[in-house]
Amino acid sequence: MAEANWRNPVILLISIGIANVGAWIYLIALNLSVLQRADRSAFAVAALYAIAPAAMLVTNGWGGSIVDRFNKKQLIISLDISRAILIGLLPFIHSLEIIYLLVFLLGILNALFVPASMVYVSMLLAPEQRKRFNSFRSLVDSGAFLLGPAIAGVLLVISSVEVAIAINAAALLGSGLLVTLLPNLEGKKVKGEKAESISWTLLKQDLAMVLAFSKSNSNVARVYLVFSGLMVAATALDSMEAAFSIEVLQLREEEYGLLVSVAGAGIIAGSILTTIFVKKLSVAFLMQIGAIGTAAGYLIYAFSSSFYGAAAGFFVLAFALAFANTGFQTFYQEQIPADILGRVSSIYGLLEAMGIIALTLGFGAVSYFFSIRIAVVIGSFGIFAIGLILWWLDFPNNEEHQSNAKAFLKES
Repeated sequence: MAEANWRNPVILLISIGIANVGAWIYLIALNLSVLQRADRSAFAVAALYAIAPAAMLVTNGWGGSIVDRFNKKQLIISLDISRAILIGLLPFIHSLEIIYLLVFLLGILNALFVPASMVYVSMLLAPEQRKRFNSFRSLVDSGAFLLGPAIAGVLLVISSVEVAIAINAAALLGSGLLVTLLPNLEGKKVKGEKAESISWTLLKQDLAMVLAFSKSNSNVARVYLVFSGLMVAATALDSMEAAFSIEVLQLREEEYGLLVSVAGAGIIAGSILTTIFVKKLSVAFLMQIGAIGTAAGYLIYAFSSSFYGAAAGFFVLAFALAFANTGFQTFYQEQIPADILGRVSSIYGLLEAMGIIALTLGFGAVSYFFSIRIAVVIGSFGIFAIGLILWWLDFPNNEEHQSNAKAFLKES
């Protein structure tokens, strides 16, 4: 691969890295800001975590229809600028209700940004670049996981919550400016030009198209949805993480903070190893071994009785996630045509959002009526069962599937 061919992917990785570091700074600063404004109410902070899936529920039914019909580069830039403006307003807002409203609007913009960036990345990368790019992206994400909170901590010591939030707004603007250096991959089509008006009839047609694609490419749909199910269960189980660590394992707050650092070290180690060996590993193997490893990490954590056991579980699951995420990103880039990826990922994302809400409530109910340990053990075995299902699934043959996908696009 000629070095020049990697110019645009490298710019994109830098843009992603800047945005991700900013996102971690924003998350920590926003939590503290709400905590201060709500008289240190833990419920007020917990409510923030319900807003993102709620925004996904509102947006994902129609978001993909917009993404697939608009110029992706222009859409990404517009969303970055819009998010930067909304985040820039947060330090000047003192009403908790208006803060929640702005966070909800940000959730809607994020729900549009995710499929838009998925499609643009798929269009930008040559097939032979995908696995390597995704392994580097996992490394960038893990670096942001460690660097973002560290920068946030320094900013909060030397300045204030408001400055930290403003830094995130600047990071999003910088990320958007970098995207302007990337090519327009959709020719003369500009934002909104020739885009069909979004109507209820069009949304029903798009839903029918996604269902038809899923039916005619059932192997792809099964693998995508089973893997997504594993991530949904993991996300819901993470809602138990702090309570399990502090109340069940009796860890001090600083020990719990160290657990997060151990997870960061695990995902960095996994990302480095993935980057080294990615050319020799199949997409199916990356997803399957990543899923089983993640499940093993959760089981170690669920049955731990001390800091060291929990740390071992965190390291293993984070290490394995690097493989799983690289494999999954490459999978959908290879298996779902870019022309319909926005709609497919959004409709599937709607199912994910409903799953996250349902399982989070379910784990919460089990922890309330029985115990936190039982909730975490049940969730961990559930993740392991999903990992086993993924291990035994038949992954689609690339050449055969691409032929089916092209035929589907011609018919639709």
